[in-house]
Order: sequence, then C-alpha cells, then structure tokens
Amino acid sequence: MSKVTKVDAQSPALHAADSHDLIRVHGARVNNLKDVSVEIPKRRLTVFTGVSGSGKSSLVFGTVAAESQRLINETYSAFVQGFMPTLTRPEVDVLDGLTTAIIVDQQRMGADPRSTVGTATDANAMLRILFSRLGTPHIGPPSAYAFNVPSVRASGAITVERGARKTEKATFTRTGGMCPRCEGRGAVSDIDLRQLFDDSLSLNEGAITVPGYKGGGWNSRLYIESGFFDPDKPISKFTKKELHDFLHREPTRMKIAGINMTYEGLIPRVQKSMLSKDTEALQPHIREFVERAVTFTTCPECDGTRLSEGARSSKIEGISIADACAMQISDLAQWVRDLDEPSVAPLLTKLRHTLDSFGEIGLGYLALDRPAGTLSGGEAQRVKMIRHLGSSLTDVTYVFDEPTVGLHPHDIQRMNDLLLRLRDKGNTVLVVEHKPEVIAIADHIVDLGPGAGTEGGTVCFEGTVEGLRAGGTITGRHFDDRAALKQTVRKPDGALEIRGASANNLHDVDVDVPLGVLTVITGVAGSGKSSLVHGSIPAAAGVVSVDQGPIRGSRRSNPATYTGLLEPIRKAFAKANGVKPALFSANSEGACPTCNGAGVVYTDLAMMAGVASTCEECEGKRFEASVLDYRFGGRDISEVLALSVTEAEEFFGAGEAHTPAAHRILERLADVGLGYLTIGQPLTTLSGGERQRLKLATHMADKGGVYVLDEPTTGLHLADVEQLLGLLDRLVDSGKSVIVIEHHQAVMAHADWIIDLGPGAGHDGGRIVFEGTPADLVAARSTLTAAHLAAYVGS
Repeated sequence: MSKVTKVDAQSPALHAADSHDLIRVHGARVNNLKDVSVEIPKRRLTVFTGVSGSGKSSLVFGTVAAESQRLINETYSAFVQGFMPTLTRPEVDVLDGLTTAIIVDQQRMGADPRSTVGTATDANAMLRILFSRLGTPHIGPPSAYAFNVPSVRASGAITVERGARKTEKATFTRTGGMCPRCEGRGAVSDIDLRQLFDDSLSLNEGAITVPGYKGGGWNSRLYIESGFFDPDKPISKFTKKELHDFLHREPTRMKIAGINMTYEGLIPRVQKSMLSKDTEALQPHIREFVERAVTFTTCPECDGTRLSEGARSSKIEGISIADACAMQISDLAQWVRDLDEPSVAPLLTKLRHTLDSFGEIGLGYLALDRPAGTLSGGEAQRVKMIRHLGSSLTDVTYVFDEPTVGLHPHDIQRMNDLLLRLRDKGNTVLVVEHKPEVIAIADHIVDLGPGAGTEGGTVCFEGTVEGLRAGGTITGRHFDDRAALKQTVRKPDGALEIRGASANNLHDVDVDVPLGVLTVITGVAGSGKSSLVHGSIPAAAGVVSVDQGPIRGSRRSNPATYTGLLEPIRKAFAKANGVKPALFSANSEGACPTCNGAGVVYTDLAMMAGVASTCEECEGKRFEASVLDYRFGGRDISEVLALSVTEAEEFFGAGEAHTPAAHRILERLADVGLGYLTIGQPLTTLSGGERQRLKLATHMADKGGVYVLDEPTTGLHLADVEQLLGLLDRLVDSGKSVIVIEHHQAVMAHADWIIDLGPGAGHDGGRIVFEGTPADLVAARSTLTAAHLAAYVGS
C-alpha cells in the first residue's frame, strides 16, 4: 500500500471560489427604488438606514431577500413547487452573489390559542421528552405531555397472517396530554343567552337579537315557521321541551314554508356561522356581537394549564411540566441547570442552551406557556431569532427588520452582541435600523434617501460609520444628535391615580400619573410598562389608546378609507361632474368588474397558496374605465389615490381642487410623519409604527383628553423623531394629557415627568424605581434608565 505524502505547494493568492465575496445589485426598481446599484460585502454586518419610506425595505426585503427566496423555491421538485406561491422576479437588472436568505421579521405570530412561546421554539418539545424519561409516575411517551395531542382509544379487527388467515380483535390507544374539557386551549367559552334573544318578546315580535336574524329573512323564518313552538308566545313562557328545541335541537331535515330545509337549534347554528370563525375576519357589526355574546373563562378542569390530569400528575423533583412552563424562563433555566441525570445529558445540554438564549436575547422574563399571539412585534422577532442562534448553518444571509424595537438601551447592547455573533459564524447580516447604537457597530452602511416615497429611492451614502458621520446625508447630520434636557418642565393640572395595580408582573403598584403634561413610562423590556398603562388606565371616555396592534381592515382598505379621507374626495368628484359619489369608490359602483375594485386578481389555488396578479382590465387602477373619464382639478380618481400625503395636501389645499375637509385630514397625516405614504396604498403593507401613527392621526380629531401612545418612535428615523416631539408638544399645549411608553432617550429627555419601572424584567420588575423630572433622574443615576439617559445627554 503506497503511502500518501502531502506536499506543501505554494498556494495561489486567492482561490477562485473565494472571490465571490459581494452581493451585487444593479438597477433595482422595486417600489420607489430609482435604478439603485449597490455592492454588499458578504460575511459582514451591513446596516441599511434612511428616513421612513426611503426604500430600505424595498431594497433588502423586496429585492435581495425576495429573489433569494424565489431561487431557493426553484430548486424543489415540480411537485413540491406546486404547493408554493409563484413568486415573480423583482424588478432588477443584475442580482448575483446571493446566498440563502433567512428573514427574521416583526410579523406577529399566529393568534391560535394552542400556539405558545414553548411550541414556537423547540423548548416545549425538549421538555416533553425530558418528562417522558424522568417524570414519576411515568405516564407515557412525549405526546402524553403535549396539550395539542388528544388521548384516543379505538378498537377494531385486524387480520394477522400466520399460515392460515386469522382475524383478531385489537384495541388501540394513544395517550395525549390535552385537557379533554378545554381541548388544550386553557379557557372555555360560554354564551351569554341574553345577547341572543329577548325572552320578554315572541318570535314574531323579533325576540332573536343575533345580527342577520331580524326583519323576516330566512334565518328568522326558520324558527317562526318550524312548527315546534307558537311564534306569538313570549320565549319566557316556553316549556322545557320548546326551549330545548329552540336553543339546542340537533340538525333535523324537515319542510319549512314548503321547502326542504335543515332545522337546528339557535346555539349550534350561531356557533357554526359566527363563533367558530376568526373574529378579526368578521364584519364589524358581527365582531361586536361576538365580543358581547361570548365570555371566556379559565378552564376549571385544568386550571388554564391546558394539560390532562395525568400530564399534571407526573413530576420531576416536585415540578410538573405545567409548573415548568409557567415559570419565568430565567428561573426554568436555573432549574434545568440543577438537574443532574447522565441518561439524558445531551438533551439537558441542548435545553439549557435554548433557555439561556432567551436570557441573552432579553426575553428571560417570558414563560413558555405565554400565548404566542400576545407577544409584541419586537418580542415575536426575538423569539424567531432563538431558533437561529444555535443553528449549524453558516454562509447564509440573515435579514432583520429593526431588531431593537421594544428594547431598552440596556438591552440593545445584548442585541448588538447577538448580531455580531451571527456575523462571526461566517454569515452575512443585513439589518434595517434607525438606532445610532446599531449603526455604530456596522461594518458597512447603505444610507437611502434623500427623502421618502417619490423623493427617496436612491443611495445617498455607502461606506463606514466614520464616513457617514462626515457625509452630508440626513442620517449623517443627525447621527450625533442628542436631545438636551428641558430647562423648564410643565406643571401638572391633576393626576390619574392608579392604586394596587397587580396585572401580570406588577407588585401592587401605587402611582399618580400627572395630567396636562407629557409623561413617559420607561424601563427595561418586560418590566411591566404595558401592564401598568393598558391594565390600569381603562380605555374609557376621554382616554384615547393608540397601540401598534394590527388595524382592522382588509387588503381593500387604505389610508384614504381608514381615515375617512375618501368621503370628501368622493363628494368633491361627484359635485364637479354631476354624478353619484358611489362611482368614486373602488368598493362600490365604480369598481372594475373584473377584479371587483381590488386592483389585483387573487387566484385561490385550494390547498396551495393563493397568487395575486395585477388586473389586466384596469391595470391595477381599481376603477371601471368610464369612471376614469371624470376629472377633478385635472386628475382622475385613480391618479388622486396614487398621490402621496404631501402631494395630496398641496393638491387639495389650494386652486380649483381646494377641499377643506380633505385638507384637514391630510394635515394630520403629515403631522404624524406619514407625508410619504400613498393615500391609496393597502393597509396590509404598512409597518407596525406606520399603523400606529395612522391611528394617531385618525384619533387627533377625537374629543379625548388623555392620549396613551405605545412606542410611537418605532420605525422613525432620527430626523423624524424631532417632528414627533413637536407633535407631542402641540397635543399637550392644546390641553391634552399625553402618556407615552417609550425607550428612546430623545423622548425621555423631552418629557415633563418620567415614571421608571424595574429594576429588572419579569418578576424582577413590576415596581416603580423612579418618579420625577428627567433632570432629577439623570442627577440621581439610581436606575439602568438613568445611567443610559445620563450618557445620552452627555452629563
């Protein structure tokens, strides 16, 4: 056998395979990008910055990540591709050097009640295996601890072939951990019968108060003409059998008014038609009814743990899986560290690593049984990051959308460390971000602008942090901006008393929130800010609460319809042309007949993901061709809806198109920093921060005296924060009280009064650690917030 000898040949300066170290983008024209060309270094941290609406997401998500996703999908077999949405190639001339893109965005997680922080990561699965191995008494395999798996027993005949055929009876069982009463949801729903009918009335007098069951339609005739009861008799006088037939009768085929129909009790009928559907997808009046009629209470059988009695009885060192999932993750990590069992050593190591990742990323205050739908956008994004931190993949492109959302300056440092760790594993990290703390750690910066919308879409700067500081771009000029502490603060004219607040992690908090001033509630992520504000300040009369929750509107809704702006525009068009206002609504008579006014045709492919393509008849304009012949101020309705808020404000502000009602709404939209939004843009395309500012603009006309805002600086460029501070000042000066939950130091410095919660997160928080003016906070330097604010204002 010959011996292989290794000869150290002189290696070439650079192997051909190592020369592909750039992602090259040439001629990108997605959305507002104007033929953008950039070269992004691989295996480096690149931050994309620029004012809101400058084209950052269009370049990073709409071009680079979208094309990477499309190319990966093309590698699958034709059969698998059939189950995937057909992605069109982004509008770009050249895109090469791409690697697999993993998008970690701020889309909130599904609100399914069976989805929790534990099921969204691998933590729950590992705990189930741990309990199935070590739990006493032993109740079965990992599925016996899963609240998503029901217990099943079945019996049947099986044929066993042993020479001659032989049939045997067999019983099959599967032990699941699902609570049989609430089916793993942790809560049981009850129906308030008073919301379904008025028992003092008869059916003919309109006793049924469910939407759609009034006024002689088929829904009410079904009961009136069924023959089971006298329709002129008040429901309170029904016999026991009549009441059962009215409310609970099983589906029964019968002739009603000469037509073969299925009669069914009112409760199962309403449950199927309304209560089993996602409330967000219902029409507003039906959603209102459902919210009134259905009451949710903690399941009495499993006490909200979602688990069967068997799963709750099996314990490790006195702790059941329900107890483990209810623990704060930082405490659970300590409990797992104390377990010493050689038989499951590799599993314990992996579980410890996953739980420690929660702490590293600033989510140690969560519990694994926290419903995924209750996480904020920033928390959801960080939970998704957990999966990637332990990944063995390298040389992939991670794409982040403002990973610092909802993070206190103290937590941003930890987030920075994680981004650098991902990069140091040999990955390309692309981050869309406004915070100077994150921009400062970038290896490469791409600054887009100079403005927003049609005024943006060009690259203003590419290079290092030092180059950005020296450059003349808006980001460069504002990079070292520091808001100074106010010399004088406003005096409150009253106080909102909160006594004994104990929602979530609050420890019986008593606090007076001053009225008539700008109050900022701050503290590290998970310290109890939202619990204090949303749990203790009821959204009653006079309180306008503006959060980042999804706007209730479909893909047909846009800023014009949401704010009521379309109403004066339609009337102005109708008056100028002597026709009906309904013609100028894409949801009414003027809609293109092919796409029904959506502008795109949605092809529902049954079990496959649907595909949207621009309507060929109206070319995405959404209106019938004849409607576009009517003009107002020299433009047709589709051209007006394509205007940005700033352009529309100018258009309706003066000249022949002068419309004061429309101009007032547009002024408010510009006031909150949404001047770049197109007034006809679908609401589904807006970011969380944009949605909040749209809600704020809509509520600014309300009569409310107290405004509660939840991180209004989300998604705002450094330059736009000044405009927001001006807006908050104007609100306070007009006699309103403004309460802001915020981490941005510029807003803290601008406050009249600060309430700081902490000192830590989860059960380490929930207390008031400081109340007073920003100057007093900086002088005291007694809290984490104080230390960061002092460093920010340079004192």
